[in-house]
Amino acid sequence: MEKSNFVDQIRIYCRTGHGGAGSKHFMQTKFNAMAGPDGGDGGRGAHIILRGSKDQWTLLHLRYYKNVLAENGEAGSGNNCTGRSGKDIFIEVPLGTVARDEETGKVEAEILEDGQEIVWLKGGRGGLGNASFATPTNQAPEHAQPGLPGVEGWKVLELKVLADVGLVGFPNAGKSTLLSVITAAKPKIADYAFTTLTPQLGMVEYRDGHSFCMADLPGIIEGAAEGKGLGHRFLRHIERNPVLLFLIPADSPDHGGEFRILVNELEKYNPELLHKRFVIAISKSDMLDEELKDAIKRELPLNIPHMFLSSVTNQGITEVKDILWKTLNEDVTN
Repeated sequence: MEKSNFVDQIRIYCRTGHGGAGSKHFMQTKFNAMAGPDGGDGGRGAHIILRGSKDQWTLLHLRYYKNVLAENGEAGSGNNCTGRSGKDIFIEVPLGTVARDEETGKVEAEILEDGQEIVWLKGGRGGLGNASFATPTNQAPEHAQPGLPGVEGWKVLELKVLADVGLVGFPNAGKSTLLSVITAAKPKIADYAFTTLTPQLGMVEYRDGHSFCMADLPGIIEGAAEGKGLGHRFLRHIERNPVLLFLIPADSPDHGGEFRILVNELEKYNPELLHKRFVIAISKSDMLDEELKDAIKRELPLNIPHMFLSSVTNQGITEVKDILWKTLNEDVTN
């Protein structure tokens, strides 16, 4: 993961600005030494704001940004002068970033759109000056408010890849090869397990100028939900994909069993993943005749769309696009 320059989770210490204190001040003029209270309010402490950027694909740029310390607001002063507010800090993050508190695990912000800005952590409010407390019965208030403190603590930024279709399968199922054929993406392809260590995204061109995004995710193995292999690092990325394309190689000894293992790992990690729409594709199908295809069909669930494809011969590529497009649109309208 170090060599890949793909960072999908970071831990940072954040502290927003404290609010400035209100001023306790009385106006003095040449003719009236006690002309009344004119203490101004303190300035607001700086916020920490998340901003979505489609130009960012990873959290790498924040890897060594361990402390985010925002400015304090300035104190108010006489003549009803309000103190300057602290300068807000903007953190640019890729789309699909979730911000959570490390201690409680609570999700505090979620960035899904380019240019979206969310005040993640608010700065402390500035205190009121004594001019704000003047009333007809208390024309010379002797008190002003201190500024409120900001918030601080360890936070976690976590990236979950945004794609319409996520490729799910064991290592060497042919996911990277399919992505390279069906999109313009150029993932690393080799004949050994876990060639894909980081998610790869590609745009699938469809008819009439339509397109959708497909993600080749790191290969899942049995026990991934318990953290084996790439474990949770893989599984969290499929939470964003409305459609999952299960890729099972034609030379698998048990196609139905392999599908059930994959689904079981998803369920153990997060049962809500079972509410997504599933599609099954048998890869490397150029080695199958019709009799073998019929035998494989009998192993697969009847209620899940399935097809046979070969990334080498382009067999079934058009069909898989059709089924994925139809499934995506059903997912939107139903």
